[in-house]
Amino acid sequence: MASDVIVIGAGVAGLSCAARLQAAGAGVLLLDRADKPGGRCATRQFHGQSADYGPVFLHGRDPDFLAAVRTACAETRPGWPGKVSGTGKPCQPEAFSPGESRLGIPEGVNSFPRSLAAGLRIQLNCRVQTVSWDGGLFSVTDGAGGQWQSRDLVLALALEQALPFLRQLAPGEGIPQALALLGMFHTVPCLTVIAGYPAGTRMPEWDVQYPEAEESLLLVSNESGKRDAKVLVVQAAPRWSRVHLEDDPDAWSDALLASAARVTGAWVTAPEWRHTHRWRFARLDRANELAAPLVLSRNQGRLGVCGDLFSPGGGVQAAWRSGRELAERLGAPHR
Repeated sequence: MASDVIVIGAGVAGLSCAARLQAAGAGVLLLDRADKPGGRCATRQFHGQSADYGPVFLHGRDPDFLAAVRTACAETRPGWPGKVSGTGKPCQPEAFSPGESRLGIPEGVNSFPRSLAAGLRIQLNCRVQTVSWDGGLFSVTDGAGGQWQSRDLVLALALEQALPFLRQLAPGEGIPQALALLGMFHTVPCLTVIAGYPAGTRMPEWDVQYPEAEESLLLVSNESGKRDAKVLVVQAAPRWSRVHLEDDPDAWSDALLASAARVTGAWVTAPEWRHTHRWRFARLDRANELAAPLVLSRNQGRLGVCGDLFSPGGGVQAAWRSGRELAERLGAPHR
């Protein structure tokens, strides 16, 4: 049986789009390659301690977005990070501008997309391989032999992950133009180290550090400022991440901890445990921004593309807003 809409990607953009479509009466199926929803809003527990290792806090100025976060999360810490060390440039400088609200999430930033996912039909661990238009319906297949059909299709993925599916659907109305437009933009990588320290460790006074003298570092987040955790999250700068993206994780994590130690203290290089994560598509380049999601027609079907590229301001707020706006543009399901 065909769904009204298939959404590929269960990050914040895909979840917000699916939730709004379902509320309007559409039958929606989400497909995602990960083992849980949330995309880059990532929280994991390591050795009994939690860490946010994508966005380390949420921020915005849209009242609806902020209300949605506060409703979804059992507790928020307004103004976190409040104690900032260093004058390096944050990946989202507007987070610290007047009128912008910052929220640390003690239970983890993933609690926001997890709440959005409640009640939605989601197929996880699903690696979509092909999309096509066949007999008046979109067909989607994965590597395990799964096949699904829908009248409308939404791509809610990192830009570089969405482009191959658009090429599979070409030629189609508006798709060559969309490919030309989206080919002008790109996301940047981020190599990340999550490091845990012994119970007696005296953690820094600051919440987040933005080093200005270490070209390898984007930020160091002190997770103990949000919850009971002796954990630092060290994220590499985009250019450094790109150069070392395919290197052995032990090598680049050693280098990042050594850089963090130079601005924080030698103790940083001796964690009790550490884990690495390679974000290939971590965030948009700061020059990238479109005003609205894309909607392309295919006979009676429609193809939508949303994500943080497709709403002003970037970040999680932009992803959430673009998903909702796309759902509104798609409107009521075909019957």
